[in-house]
Amino acid sequence: MGQTHIRTPKNFVLEERLERYADAIEVAPEIYRGSWAAACAPVRAASAATADDPAASPAPAAGTFDAVYLDLGCGKGAYLAACAARDPRSLYLGMDTEPICIAYAAQRIVENRLKNALVLPRSAESLARIFAPGELAGITLNFPTPFPKRKYAGKRLVNVDHLLAYRALLAPDARVTLRTDSQPLRDYALTQFEAAGYALHWVSDDVRAEHPGHPETEYEARLAAQGAAVYGICATPAAAPTPAQIQAGRDAEQSLAEYLPRDLGSLTYVPLGMEGYVVNARNRMAKGKAATPNSDARAR
Repeated sequence: MGQTHIRTPKNFVLEERLERYADAIEVAPEIYRGSWAAACAPVRAASAATADDPAASPAPAAGTFDAVYLDLGCGKGAYLAACAARDPRSLYLGMDTEPICIAYAAQRIVENRLKNALVLPRSAESLARIFAPGELAGITLNFPTPFPKRKYAGKRLVNVDHLLAYRALLAPDARVTLRTDSQPLRDYALTQFEAAGYALHWVSDDVRAEHPGHPETEYEARLAAQGAAVYGICATPAAAPTPAQIQAGRDAEQSLAEYLPRDLGSLTYVPLGMEGYVVNARNRMAKGKAATPNSDARAR
């Protein structure tokens, strides 16, 4: 989640924050592989507020959660906490690699007395070691880093190989949902979902208006203030893809600039991570227009 490394705020002592909110951080998530729903319900209930505390969400019945959801790249945890608060019978796990994000997300979980949320300091490459086949009821990708250059396409969380890895961990009818300010990333992702054998539930140019059930993240609010739209895809695994399908997806791993409109002057919002390309391309266009009269004169 996010496009740049997060700076440490003034007077923010990371180690102190991580220690203070350690109850909401699982530093050894691999030990729960295959047993998240059953193992974490009593653990979280035991460390949360008592049942007579009106601010505490009710514990799940029979010491287990009904479903397990993953917010991959959870950032500061606003989306994670909002989902957990409205659905106390499900377990919500946030995953991020930024220590500051881990600290903020854990703080949000603890201060909201959420018994059904945890944050995991891990990357997407760890998923198969943390979750068993069919264990996840859904994966959300909120504003993942787009990695616009072709040489970094393999790092995009919506590339075909990542989507294939998610397939193995998803329960029947589970969904993967992408939300992004980058129309190029969304359009690229469409080719990758197809290559990985997913069926589309919806594709949106305005997720806020068309699917308002998704809580807003702090990052999203900042982008909205800058005029960003929220593009999205929601899909579920369908028939297993053929080797030819998968290879087609890998062959489509190109620069996200290929998904920008030809008329860059028509862009009213430049997706984060692509500012440099757009500025350079607009400058080249301007120089080309300025050179046209002289070129015509030489031609004559």
